[in-house]
Amino acid sequence: MSDRGELKIYPDAQAVAAATADLFIDVGRQAIAQRGAFRVALSGGSTPRAAYELLAQPPRKTAIDWSAVHVYFGDERCVPPDDPESNFRMAHEAFLDAVPLPKENVNRIRGEADPGHAANEYASLLRTELGQPPHFDLVLLGLGPDGHTASLFPGSAPDTDDNAMVRAVYAKSQDMWRVTVTPKVINAAAVVAFVVEGDAKSEILEKVYAGPVDVKEYPAQIVRPQSGRLLWIVDRRAAELIHS
Repeated sequence: MSDRGELKIYPDAQAVAAATADLFIDVGRQAIAQRGAFRVALSGGSTPRAAYELLAQPPRKTAIDWSAVHVYFGDERCVPPDDPESNFRMAHEAFLDAVPLPKENVNRIRGEADPGHAANEYASLLRTELGQPPHFDLVLLGLGPDGHTASLFPGSAPDTDDNAMVRAVYAKSQDMWRVTVTPKVINAAAVVAFVVEGDAKSEILEKVYAGPVDVKEYPAQIVRPQSGRLLWIVDRRAAELIHS
């Protein structure tokens, strides 16, 4: 185990999806048993989608009290909720609409609003519902090929406006505004899990997990929960350079 987290390597992408879905259920059931509610921040992208789809199917669909699950998002593209690029739309199609989750328990970032206003609005929501700083039971993250996570992109300090909790970010590579939680929110979580699969991610995973620390170059390296657990759920192809 590295001080950068616990690396869990699975045979393939399907096993990564199953492990991620099981983590969701396990952390959720424990949180509900202890505090009566499970508060989770979802990630966008194709890798977590496979895990979300498993949550909508037996046996996981009935393995948790969905009425006690409260869903949030780690970041969002500044697009309407029905846009194909929307993280909310992806999660909604993958599992939110298929499980008995009360609609009022889904807290989306309003990507259709002015980016700065949407960020301030979501920060206020998180502070009100999860404390100061907000404390999630689980934060799911992806890893971009450039070392970004959530919408924390290379080129500037990822903890810019950290105390704001949520900020608007212009992603030059995508010519798009996005809204993201800051590292302060991520690192206050009880469990943080990166979900990474495929040989296309092997080089960046090796740099972020095992290479020198440079958080401006690889913002994902700033993720180190203060008192929580950090997991890397990856497949063999993604981890091949770490164990070569």
